[in-house]
Amino acid sequence: MFRCGINRWCAGEEKRVDSRTIYVGHHPTPGIGTFLPQNFCDNRIISSKYTYWNFIPKNLFEQFRRIANFYFLIIFLVQVIVDTPTSPVTSGLPLFFVIIVTAIKQGYEDWLRHKADHSVNKSPVYVVDGGRIVEKQSEKIQVGDIVCVKEDETFPCDLILLSSSREDGTCYVTTASLDGESSQKTYFTVPDTSAFRTDMEVDSLNASIECEQPQPDLYKFVGRVNVFSDKQEPTARSLGPENLLLRGATLKNTDNIYGVSIYTGMETKMALNYQGKSQKRSVVEKSINAFLIVYLCILISKSLVGTILKYIWQSDPANDEPWYSSKTDKEKDTNKVVKMFTDFLSYMVLFNFIIPVSMYVTVEMQKFLGSYFITWDKDMYDDHLGEGALVNTSDLNEELGQIQYVFTDKTGTLTENNMEFIECCIDGFKYKHIGIDLCVVDGLSSNDGPPSRVYGMAGKEKEELFLRALCLCHTVQVKEEDKVDGLVKQQGSQCTYISSSPDEVALVQGAKKLGFTFQGMQSNWMKVQNRETEIEVYELLQILSFDPVRRRMSVIVKASSGNIFLFCKGADSSIFPKVNAGKQEEIKLHVERSAVDGLRTLCVAYKELTQDEYDQISARLQEAKMALKDRDKKLAEAYDHIEIDLHLIGATAVEDKLQDQAAETIEALHSAGMSVWVLTGDKMETAMATCFACRLFHTNMKILELTTKHIEEYKARKEEKVHELLLELHKVVVQDKKCSSASLLRSWSATQEYGLIIDGAALSIIMKPTQDGSTSNYKNLFLQICQRCTAVLCCRMAPLQKAQIVKMVKNTKEHPVTLAIGDGANDVSMVLEAHVGIGLKGKEGRQAARNSDYAIPKFKHLRKLLLAHGHLYYIRIAHLVQYFFYKNLCFILPQFLYQFFCGFSQQPLYDATYLTFYNICFTSLPILAYGLLEQHMSVEMLRKDPSLYRNIANNALLQWKPFLYWTFLGLFNGLIFFFGAYFLYNNSTLADTGQVYGNWTFGTVVFTVLVFTVNLKLVLDTRYWTWFNHFVIWGSLAFFVIFSFFWGGIIWPFLNQQRMYFVFAQMLTSVSAWLTIILLITVSLVPDIVVKLVSKPVDRGRLQSVRFAESELLALKYIKDGPFSPSPKSEVSLSTCGKNDC
Repeated sequence: MFRCGINRWCAGEEKRVDSRTIYVGHHPTPGIGTFLPQNFCDNRIISSKYTYWNFIPKNLFEQFRRIANFYFLIIFLVQVIVDTPTSPVTSGLPLFFVIIVTAIKQGYEDWLRHKADHSVNKSPVYVVDGGRIVEKQSEKIQVGDIVCVKEDETFPCDLILLSSSREDGTCYVTTASLDGESSQKTYFTVPDTSAFRTDMEVDSLNASIECEQPQPDLYKFVGRVNVFSDKQEPTARSLGPENLLLRGATLKNTDNIYGVSIYTGMETKMALNYQGKSQKRSVVEKSINAFLIVYLCILISKSLVGTILKYIWQSDPANDEPWYSSKTDKEKDTNKVVKMFTDFLSYMVLFNFIIPVSMYVTVEMQKFLGSYFITWDKDMYDDHLGEGALVNTSDLNEELGQIQYVFTDKTGTLTENNMEFIECCIDGFKYKHIGIDLCVVDGLSSNDGPPSRVYGMAGKEKEELFLRALCLCHTVQVKEEDKVDGLVKQQGSQCTYISSSPDEVALVQGAKKLGFTFQGMQSNWMKVQNRETEIEVYELLQILSFDPVRRRMSVIVKASSGNIFLFCKGADSSIFPKVNAGKQEEIKLHVERSAVDGLRTLCVAYKELTQDEYDQISARLQEAKMALKDRDKKLAEAYDHIEIDLHLIGATAVEDKLQDQAAETIEALHSAGMSVWVLTGDKMETAMATCFACRLFHTNMKILELTTKHIEEYKARKEEKVHELLLELHKVVVQDKKCSSASLLRSWSATQEYGLIIDGAALSIIMKPTQDGSTSNYKNLFLQICQRCTAVLCCRMAPLQKAQIVKMVKNTKEHPVTLAIGDGANDVSMVLEAHVGIGLKGKEGRQAARNSDYAIPKFKHLRKLLLAHGHLYYIRIAHLVQYFFYKNLCFILPQFLYQFFCGFSQQPLYDATYLTFYNICFTSLPILAYGLLEQHMSVEMLRKDPSLYRNIANNALLQWKPFLYWTFLGLFNGLIFFFGAYFLYNNSTLADTGQVYGNWTFGTVVFTVLVFTVNLKLVLDTRYWTWFNHFVIWGSLAFFVIFSFFWGGIIWPFLNQQRMYFVFAQMLTSVSAWLTIILLITVSLVPDIVVKLVSKPVDRGRLQSVRFAESELLALKYIKDGPFSPSPKSEVSLSTCGKNDC
């Protein structure tokens, strides 16, 4: 990293310009003066965070940025500098334990990164040098080197493809390690360099490349290459993403390629995508901070009270300077204010254990170790993918139990993203495929047009034109050899189509079913076999690539007859504005009907070009492609100018089936109290059909629409239209619910359930800022409507709009916890924006999975992730946090009370060793085991009854009410520990020998009761016992007893004072001590036992009353509607009953 920074600094102007120039093979090109070697970053990859020399200072700096660690560091320094009642070891040892454990964990993780970096940087690569192949280490590749990569090898840096072993100048690449897409992508050589195929030839190439500076977008690249020859002027060619081979991708089905390195090391696109995501904080962390402030106030209050009472006590000269302890001259001369401040600090040190520093390391270990239970869950393993769940961020485990809003993508998330060609419409007539090689018109409704044209079919010319468009307008490649487990299919076997888009493959396969077969492309010539089995050849002149803004793509091809055609396909909303001919109404009707059936539709159009028109188009495209600045903008303008005056010829419909158990999962999420929103880029009709299929919408639900179509119905300007429509919807939804809220039976009869549909155009108006600030009112109305709707569908959403929706909801006054789930690159923005981001390992790539907090194979796995894992993790960590504050309050309250009986002299009640080991050894492992293994209910019960999730909603277990309960329980136990021992020890001659017990014996009795009580409290709370729980709980108590005997039974040479010598052993020889310990432990646990006994019958009674009420409501509905009520209502009743196991 340091070397990379130096190289960049030394590069001078290189960093200040928008582009860089690379000389291929480091050969100077004609026309330049003195050739100076260029300074770019080397090819070392550095993913590690630390180095050997900066690990200690950097790690310590990061750890002490945490408030709790910094606080205990200050306490430790105060103990070292100021004369305090306790040894610096008491706070220093726990602090150092936390720091060392955290440093070891982070150091080990970084060592693994160092190891992986070393393996990559030292791997062998092959570079062309002096006309021959030379082996180098990967880290020694320089910008400008010509690299040779063979089949199944990964690219060591970002390369421009110069030549390929394939005749057509292409190569196949998989980018699974970058974006997760397992499908093979096709990359192209520069035409002027594709002939250089040997080491000598490629080394003789004289060329320079101008390209943009490194940037992280994997799918964007702008550059141009200038190829020099002896007799001609340099030839300039544009370079784009199709020419750039990215580091980490793998070469497939190609013997070898030659490429020139343009980005190396930490400047490669893969490395630039290493940047971490923004830190997300859970609601539990926020609660911990709030509780910490309360306990910090308690600590300061105790210290102030102790300091004030000390000086009130010392106002009596007999108490201030007793006869047995005269003050020294130094003490008499000390400033009183300084002395008071020093005493205050001493009290802060004495009581500082009320702040649980060890809680942070326990919480961190619980989250880190607990995340493995999600990874190991066999129910979340997908056999087809061969993968299970993945935890990218363990800090949010408990947040999975607090979700209130779920935002989900549709395609690839709710659906399989496995496209199957179903039907098409040609010139207004519907075509379906039945059987093999048989094209028929749909027998029931062969025409989507008006009734006057009932039967018939499109003309042969239109049919063939449409099918040729499907065979030519795509980026599909034909895989020549289909290798499966090392075997190669025989010639004549069915060809395999390769594309990054499942839609394109489905359309090409659909055209094949209807008689036209795409047979591949060779050297820009596309071959199509028609129905007469004749081979038609077309020259591919231009590709106008698809982009999510245009939502269409086009190709320009030249037939063997010399005719030039532009074929265009895309979404109906992007095609219809561009057409001026064709049977638009009939085709539009077909598209709408297909969308209602839940099919994905695309429209197909064309136009014929003259040679002059094409020459103008080619010149404009070439000018845009050669631009280094704003190339995308110029290309978009050129595409928009070219794709006009089209002739509409038809539309296609493909099916994307629902994922397994998607409907059941959404029902379970609704039953758990979560609001589910679907955010998709699809058209409204298709998305709406999917929502009905997955039971987000149902037939009894009133669907409200806030779409462009409804906005256009108003005569006013758009903003006023939206405002009027919002007010109307608000009146319907919000006021209706208020009016019906008094009805006891509103869930069955009185209240109407609403579903809302909004599209991207309407949302952009709502979100658009205005000068008069009225947009804020739009947002408030919109949010109020959404919050009162049972389900919301947002269609025609751009990726940024998805993130805006999530941000708008999570920033409302209630600050609900949001979850976003998706599988594609267009979902990354909302996945990062939500409190919890879930990525699906789908077919649209794994960009979402890479940027998510958790990755799961299928949407159905979300049910167990939230309802079981999320529920349990929240219960565990909530109990862990409250328990830590409780046991530390029990620990330090007797210390505070003891000051009233020792003249406020800051005399510690416990031995320093007990102070140190209380949180580290005696009480740490049992609560950690509880936090990892506790199951207050079985996983199966949590999955079957989603309504149980509601019991922990809104951070229920970390609100002020349960916090006060635990605090009062800690106060009660602390009082019992101290005053119980104090009154029972009123007669101090408890030993059989008449020996008087002192303050260390008193403190040891209190501490023994404390350790046993807090551990037995955990025994009462544990409902799921394993051998590990038994081992750590009883083992911790046994260790305390053995340690106390051991610590007090030996004279330790390193101790100046042997306070605890034989104290514990002699204490246990007294029957009174035994009775005291047993009695105080019993009394301390009584309130907890009573609460548990009283609360259980109440819970059972509440559950029975809820089930009885549900049964009664069902019976009332049956009486009202009768046994012959309409079937949709019956279906709703049965499904509701089923969800609650009635």
